[in-house]
Amino acid sequence: MKAAEAIVRCLEAEGTKLVFGYPGATVIPIYEVLRTSNITHILSRHEQAVGHSANGYARATGKAAVCFATSGPGATNIITSIATAYMDSIPLVVITGQVKLSNVGKDVFQEADIIGSTECFTKYSYLVKDGKTLPKIIKEAFHIAGSGRPGPVLIDVPLDIQNDEIGEFDYESIKVDIRGYKPTYKGHKGQIKKVIDKLKVSKKPILCIGGGVKLSDAKEEANLLSQKAKIPVVYTMMGKDSVFENSPYVIGQIGSHGKEVANKAINEADLILFVGTRIADRSMSKCSGIEDNATIIHIDIDPAEIGKNIRSSIPVVGDCKNILSEILEQIDELNTDSWINSLTLEKRSLSLSSKLSDEFVNAKHVIKKLSDVASDDAILITDVGQNQIWSALNFEIRGKRRFLTSGGLGTMGYSLPTAVGARFGADKDTQILAVMGDGGFQMSMFELGTIMEHNLNLKLVLLNNDGLGMVREMQNNMYKNPFGTLFAKSPDFIKLSEAYGIKCKRVCENSDVESALKEALEYEGPYLLEFIVDPSEATL
Repeated sequence: MKAAEAIVRCLEAEGTKLVFGYPGATVIPIYEVLRTSNITHILSRHEQAVGHSANGYARATGKAAVCFATSGPGATNIITSIATAYMDSIPLVVITGQVKLSNVGKDVFQEADIIGSTECFTKYSYLVKDGKTLPKIIKEAFHIAGSGRPGPVLIDVPLDIQNDEIGEFDYESIKVDIRGYKPTYKGHKGQIKKVIDKLKVSKKPILCIGGGVKLSDAKEEANLLSQKAKIPVVYTMMGKDSVFENSPYVIGQIGSHGKEVANKAINEADLILFVGTRIADRSMSKCSGIEDNATIIHIDIDPAEIGKNIRSSIPVVGDCKNILSEILEQIDELNTDSWINSLTLEKRSLSLSSKLSDEFVNAKHVIKKLSDVASDDAILITDVGQNQIWSALNFEIRGKRRFLTSGGLGTMGYSLPTAVGARFGADKDTQILAVMGDGGFQMSMFELGTIMEHNLNLKLVLLNNDGLGMVREMQNNMYKNPFGTLFAKSPDFIKLSEAYGIKCKRVCENSDVESALKEALEYEGPYLLEFIVDPSEATL
């Protein structure tokens, strides 16, 4: 068989049912095999959307997703979505076409060094030089992408290699044994004992949940630990859907756009148990001196993250689910009643209130109402900017709800194509809700074509404030002079949606918000709601 056929056979053997792609000259042999395979191909409208849709599919299914792009501009267009997946630890197998191997390095038509271009934000990458190596490479790629700390793996396949004649192979018999790549899953028992001992004498402990908790399927263990030991919980934005926000132990989101009481709690704690978080700048910008005031325990499967941003008193390397399970077995209820009561009282007194005007729709009010009417298994995908923060602070996680966003790279234009991928990956009856500003929407609105083609049951919430709201707010705060952040003219988003055959409505009154949301959720098919938001509405 030809190597191109081997690629598709290997994907089928991995259980791949669906791929996202945008074909070009250097992947035509692969596409010819895809045409007659059992794998469904989703044609996106841009290569960046290809990667973001694969991102949403991976997050909805919990498995590595596959996407294709051609060489040159096709490959460079997908770079942003690879970096986005890397920063948020999303497992992708990205297959790009490349010019003929003999032409690599000669700057021929549509050649780009995609391996070199993405080296710093892929878990691993392969330039295939022999078609016979492809089965082993693909097996390794899926293993690397989905194991340890997940992430994207790139396979760059020259055009002539795709046409290599290779022999038959037994994919199942291929063993993956990569020297130097042996993720640690079980925590060191001595370190875990130190954690237990410190927890037992702590008076003001805090459990800080990051995105790694969801990635390791440790949501249940994390919440059980909080309840059993009576430990208050704060979370990073990426850790939002790893907590039950209606729990009395959950205080709120930390960081520059977090809740004041949550930041205060982490500053006053005498012990902080960080689980599955990088403890990055945005999460810790409102927290000062905690290394000196508290015992820092850091649990993460990636040893490179421990001690990188904050000094750790007790590092524990391993899978969050395994380590939390061991702690649960050995921990008892802690003496934290007064600590929890003080935080709970403060949480109530500092609850956010939204002032409703007659001139514009209040964005926070929109998200709160969306939280009220959405189902308990809804998946909310946000873009980046004010809409992201409004959603993070006002959409409550309960039941099986999910919250997907670009937390690490902060990629505008993320929510619409990611929602497309999530729609294909989620159960048919799961509500998929995409929230975006008019800036982010205009970065990916071409994906309305993909939505229209497949009649995807997506609900798009467009918060239109005629510009780049968060940047404009920062300019106002720093210089009092916004510049370059106002859209002097924008298309009529309602007419645009109608041109794609998508049902839509513009909402200009706060009194119409709830009924419009209910109408959209009840509609079987894609629906876009445009809310006219005050350009001066604050992020917090």
